[in-house]
Amino acid sequence: MGMEYRKIHLCPNDCILYKNEYEDLRRCPKCGLSRYKAEVGQNDEIDEFPKEGPPVMVVWYLPIIPRLMCLFANTDDAKNLRWYADNRKCEGLLRHPADSLQSKKIHKEFPEFGKESRNLRLGLVIYGMNPFENLSSNHSSWPILLVIYNLPPALCMKRKYMMLSMMIFGPKQPGNDIDVYLNPLIEDLKLLWDEGVDVFDAFKSESFLLHAMLFCTINDFPAYGSLLGYSVKGHRACPICEEKTSYEQLKHERKTMYLGHHRFLKKYHLYCRLKKAFNGYQEHDICPTPLSGLQIY
Repeated sequence: MGMEYRKIHLCPNDCILYKNEYEDLRRCPKCGLSRYKAEVGQNDEIDEFPKEGPPVMVVWYLPIIPRLMCLFANTDDAKNLRWYADNRKCEGLLRHPADSLQSKKIHKEFPEFGKESRNLRLGLVIYGMNPFENLSSNHSSWPILLVIYNLPPALCMKRKYMMLSMMIFGPKQPGNDIDVYLNPLIEDLKLLWDEGVDVFDAFKSESFLLHAMLFCTINDFPAYGSLLGYSVKGHRACPICEEKTSYEQLKHERKTMYLGHHRFLKKYHLYCRLKKAFNGYQEHDICPTPLSGLQIY
């Protein structure tokens, strides 16, 4: 079906991917570790930096551009990818991400992008999981998914249209080094945004220059910190409130608790009367990233 994949060697310390200027190196230029597994020579001597052999770590990347081309090559899928422009009802209600203020602002700032209804709006989904169906924290794998928001709501979250672009295998989570893993995906997204790709539209029986943009990201709060390199723990865990984050330090547990988040409700909300139970007060008007649900770290 033409669904290609790439195996890219990776430094064991998540320093670099052995691609582009690092493609021919045998050891990491940052930490000095070998690219390949050490092998025993004829004189029972271990070669610390073998020229070839099995790599220490490998990243599997599933390129997104060939898969997008396959979607447009199917008549039904190519028609559905124009839904938000042709069949969406604009009644002033927020029923789809295309109805949001963010989408309208994008069309205003990038009119050339908005003129072509087939240009794609993508959502990046990053989430850590344990594939062994238990609550152990000894293993953490991270699937990297892309969601296409040009599709109608009934389809955009279907398994068929959610593209797995990469799987970061455990046992440890990538943390702030996740940008090293995402490098191949970022290169494809840059190509789709800056230059575009020639794609055949089976619904209209014509070729066009496809562009795409990263519309939003979908992740929980810890993954948000890894993706943006922001500390989501401590006394300033909220990226919006920062130094005004409402917290209490437990003296004996050595943990931080985040209380008082019902202050983001309306002033005369029922819960605001229960100050003793909720320990809240009116301070800010709104916080897009409330920490309720992530009370203790």
